[in-house]
Amino acid sequence: MTKISELAGFLEEIAPLHLQESYDNSGIICGDLTWDIRGVLCALDATEDIVKEAHQRGCNVVVSHHPIIFKGIKKIQYRHYVDKAIIYAIKNDIALYAIHTNLDNVLANGVNQKIASKLQLNELKILAPSGPDGQTGTGICGELSTAMDAGLFLDYLKEKLQTACVRHTRILSKPIKKVAITGGSGASWIGSAIAAGADAYITADVKYHEFFEANGQILICDVGHFESEQFTIELLAGLISEKFRNFAAHCANLNTNPIQYF
Repeated sequence: MTKISELAGFLEEIAPLHLQESYDNSGIICGDLTWDIRGVLCALDATEDIVKEAHQRGCNVVVSHHPIIFKGIKKIQYRHYVDKAIIYAIKNDIALYAIHTNLDNVLANGVNQKIASKLQLNELKILAPSGPDGQTGTGICGELSTAMDAGLFLDYLKEKLQTACVRHTRILSKPIKKVAITGGSGASWIGSAIAAGADAYITADVKYHEFFEANGQILICDVGHFESEQFTIELLAGLISEKFRNFAAHCANLNTNPIQYF
């Protein structure tokens, strides 16, 4: 049997914990690293419904992108969605493991590389490098094989990233060839995308005033937080399945996106 510690070690080889942001809470959230793994469910969010799905599918480990606990908890009562997930996990001996900004901050097998692969980008580089080797840092930048008209690019984006809508800045006359990406909340790196010479910047959670930072130089595309990171589920399940053959790694069936579109 494979121990949870072996799974954690493998994931931390791909995305070392020291690469997570200071506010983050990646790693083992709930459970015991010495437990044997019966099955793993990969998800974006470790909500109570996801933990229930894991239990129903015979999995005793949930590997999620987002940590269910970000801040300190003084009371655990069956009222808040975080409490409900933790209580259900503890009652049913289900371990919760999060691989969040440390997976955002690597080039190889990272969140942004997965998005780039969906868009079939080439010549991939870290957008805002944090290490000397250029393999770690925020975001990614790459090129389409053929330049696209901006309108066609937005259609392409909706199709490939399976998003209901794209909030974007004014369409510019120049074609889209070089594309920068930061999965999740990436408005802070609009300037980095412009500096990299990107024609379009794909991210999420862009606020009203932040859209002005395009400054007529770039097409900012807000595709939605869940939508930008949803393929992380597929990424994690694939990596775990390839490494470990004595238990199953599943993609969650439940969609945890809290945002609905009308």
